[in-house]
Amino acid sequence: MAGHSKWANIQHRKGRQDATRSKLFSKLSREITVAAKMGDPDPEKNPRLRLAVKEAKSNSVPKDVIERAISKATGGDSEALEEVRYEGYGPAGVAVIVEALTDNRNRTASFVRSTFGKLGGNLAETGAVSFMFERKGEIVFPPEVGDEDLVFEIATEAGAEDLESSTDGHIIYTSDTELASVSSAMEKTLGETTSTKLIWKPSTTTSLELESAQKVIRLIETLEDDDDIQRVTANFDIPEEVLEQL
Repeated sequence: MAGHSKWANIQHRKGRQDATRSKLFSKLSREITVAAKMGDPDPEKNPRLRLAVKEAKSNSVPKDVIERAISKATGGDSEALEEVRYEGYGPAGVAVIVEALTDNRNRTASFVRSTFGKLGGNLAETGAVSFMFERKGEIVFPPEVGDEDLVFEIATEAGAEDLESSTDGHIIYTSDTELASVSSAMEKTLGETTSTKLIWKPSTTTSLELESAQKVIRLIETLEDDDDIQRVTANFDIPEEVLEQL
């Protein structure tokens, strides 16, 4: 499993997700509002909104919060949010993609640039690091749905591209355009997913020692703590012996 995925699991075990639950709800709600505003407010007719709602539900966002986020888009009182992507290099040359939804591009750009600069990285031009990633669909099932062979068979029949299984669960990768259909097909057999979303999947990774890992994680956490930042992706890998020290 790639380093960033490993770190997400460590965050979960540390309880970090609980500590930032309200912030997470806010970001997921913002994505729902933007998706509903850009397309049809009916999730069944709007693939992006359908995925946003599914991701919100998988993170235990209450139904009324989801409905309010959709209503906000159709009611005309939503913020004028703009999608912006930033690319840069973190400590040890790790490639970083930052995705934001902002009502003030200058404010967000200033924050991202200064954060990279203060924490051992540098902001680059759009396209500078994204060539090291592929746009993919990611579906996650909990480990108890079945063993790797069973999940692999179901994933293959559904049209998935790849599978990674560990004690933390099963991660299935799809093309970005097939995410919704593969997820729906697999859920008929395996039940609800833990997560279903579009990601930037690293084509290559940079292995980190302890000091570099600590610096990269600090950069990612600082970026993620900002309200404008929706998600941060990096192409690092942390060896198991280093993970244990974190």
